[in-house]
Amino acid sequence: MTTPHTRLDATHDPALRSWVPSANAEGTDFPIQNLPFGRLRAADSEEPWRIGVAIGDQALDLQRAAASGGWSADIVALLKPLAAGDLNSFMAQRPAARRRLRAALSAALAEGSPSQARLAGCVRPMASLEMAVPCRIDDYTDFYTGIHHATTVGKLFRPDNPLLPNYKWVPIGYHGRGSSIGVSGESFRRPKGQTAGPDGTPQFGPCQRLDYELELGLFVGLGNERGRPVPIDEAEDHLFGVTLLNDWSARDVQAWEYQPLGPFLAKSFATTVSPWIVTMDALAPFRAPFTRPDGDPAPLPYLDGEANRRAGAIDLTLEVWLHTAAQRERGEGPVRLSSGRSVEAAYWTAAQLVAHHTVNGCNLQPGDLLGSGTLSGPLPEQAGSLLELTQGGKQPITLPGGDTRTFLRDGDTVILRAFAQRDGARRIGLGECAATVLPAV
Repeated sequence: MTTPHTRLDATHDPALRSWVPSANAEGTDFPIQNLPFGRLRAADSEEPWRIGVAIGDQALDLQRAAASGGWSADIVALLKPLAAGDLNSFMAQRPAARRRLRAALSAALAEGSPSQARLAGCVRPMASLEMAVPCRIDDYTDFYTGIHHATTVGKLFRPDNPLLPNYKWVPIGYHGRGSSIGVSGESFRRPKGQTAGPDGTPQFGPCQRLDYELELGLFVGLGNERGRPVPIDEAEDHLFGVTLLNDWSARDVQAWEYQPLGPFLAKSFATTVSPWIVTMDALAPFRAPFTRPDGDPAPLPYLDGEANRRAGAIDLTLEVWLHTAAQRERGEGPVRLSSGRSVEAAYWTAAQLVAHHTVNGCNLQPGDLLGSGTLSGPLPEQAGSLLELTQGGKQPITLPGGDTRTFLRDGDTVILRAFAQRDGARRIGLGECAATVLPAV
């Protein structure tokens, strides 16, 4: 039995090829089977932001595509907000409408399509474009679904009781800061703040324990009315797609401030997302069963559903890469720090996060962002943060060339990558989420 969120159609056919040659290249993140959405304009220009769809190393400008004609009336209506640069309005559409546009774009970009002649001038090289945060984000909630991360970090601070008793019952989260979310390619200043001094009184200055966190971001599509919880069997109707997310963390600031109310300035200075939103429809071939280890409690009824058990998880390979200033000066590329899989890391599914977020009547809106929390695997080399890789800074890691790291230095660029692949499906990726640390001011 399939659901609309796992049902495959012609857009997923692994044999499908595009008239955009780079979309057919082996290993591209953006074959025709993907078609993620982003917000773009010509680099170094003042032109209005518009919405595009990634295809190989190109982007289909949907403003130009809408003006090219040749679309049916219902597709023209769906393209209208996208042509105006308003992704949020399209995200608010029902899943069936979004799938109709996906099918139309897939057919238009397919090899041999009669639309090639009119759309060839609507395709723009990504290298010529500037990207923005892909949609308007009014609210941001960061969850804590990575059980291996939670356990490892817990051991650093509570060796006898690393995982708090509520963790396996309730998806833990906190309200983040939407205004400081930036897009891949950005640079940000090392934050300042209060940290614990040697005598237990605070000291003030630049963060000395700056860290990254490897996360997935889930974008809300269809919203819900305040006071009306979203049942778990309907939760994926309210999700638009997935992005990479780096939840930068000032660990020394966090250790001093987080009790009793949780993260504040240690998290609000910067969050980076990748520029493309990969839709839930594109991820349909890569769904996996949601399972709990033997002996763990079953979710409460509002967090449990047959469809969620059968295919609630998304199977992605997640990677963290580091490119230091010294590596760049030597002409060297970045080094991979870790690699793992989302299905081994996340204790809660996307549907469970939506169901829990709304169970008290909270109203989600199109474009709201839900962070997964750090997705670390069960093995040390699958850690999604330096806090784990270095055991709280006690075990520095050695990089090629002899450089070492406990936490991030000025000039470091952290690059997150993710992709999905399985037999019988075309590999798709989420693109890169990269940002560089600048000195404090």
